Amino acid sequence: MFGFRYFNARPTAYVMQLRNGAVKREGRGLSFFYFAPVTSIVSLPVSSQANDFIHTLTTSDFQTVTVQGQVTWRIGEPQRTAALVDFTLRPDGKGYASDDPDRLKERVGARIEILAQKAIQQRSLRAALLAANSVAAEVSGDLAAAAELQALGLEIIGFGVTAIRPTPEAARALEAEAREAILRTADDAVFARRNAAVENERAIRESELDTEVAVELKKRQVREAQMDAEASVNRKEAELRKERMTSDITLEASRAKFVELNAANTRALAEADAHKLAALMAAVQSADPRIVQAIASAGMAPGQLIAQAFGGIAERAERIGQLNVSPDLLEALTRQPAPAPVAKKAQ
Repeated sequence: MFGFRYFNARPTAYVMQLRNGAVKREGRGLSFFYFAPVTSIVSLPVSSQANDFIHTLTTSDFQTVTVQGQVTWRIGEPQRTAALVDFTLRPDGKGYASDDPDRLKERVGARIEILAQKAIQQRSLRAALLAANSVAAEVSGDLAAAAELQALGLEIIGFGVTAIRPTPEAARALEAEAREAILRTADDAVFARRNAAVENERAIRESELDTEVAVELKKRQVREAQMDAEASVNRKEAELRKERMTSDITLEASRAKFVELNAANTRALAEADAHKLAALMAAVQSADPRIVQAIASAGMAPGQLIAQAFGGIAERAERIGQLNVSPDLLEALTRQPAPAPVAKKAQ
């Protein structure tokens, strides 16, 4: 009414009231009445602002990458910012009179692109893809020390790089190379596993062969011990047989000597008996046969005498005309005499 208006600022806005080019009041979150025809109001947002960015940059090996991230900043010195950037509100107090506030964001984004390009172009594609954290640290330090931002009164609160991506063609090439490397690693692992299996099999086989050699050596030792024992037994048996043969030879020699002596004795006895018989026969030849027969009949049994008598009858059978022998006589002649009683021994 009559050109007077009321202005109420937010707590996150730094307000400067200017009249005739001079600052009448300034501060955060001010509320006041002002006369619009002669008053200019400058409102700077001092709260933090987070801006996302994405820039296409070139690496040292002339490969294109895309750097994506976020920066958080605020107006730290409103007086400096207001001196270089127009934050004047329109007369109705709604909206800015120029587009400088929007261009401030662009200036921050341009400075980030310049510093990020500086960090990226020092690295190759592979190094850049793996250097998101180091790139963020470098750009954040350069932003904090940037003279332009300090002159504008801006304060960088935080800076981060979320991703560094190559072009689709480069990504496919890198994926193919990485895939081949992975396959080579897998092949190496398979080869190493097979080689390890072969080595283990070789070790097992060598152990089995060593075991077999040890077993054969033990068997050989056992066989040698058995052969030694058998040889010892054979030697003992040979010695026993030798001793037995020696004893048998000695015994046979003794027997031969005994037989020889016995034969000599028998021969001497036979010669003595022959000499005796010859002497007896010589005496008998010179004696009368009847005397010899009588001597021979001496001591004969009655049956023998009867038989001798019949023999004499038979020798003179041509002179005997008839001989009658009664059964009683024949029975008496053939009857055996009763054996003499044997005297019992005294009890």
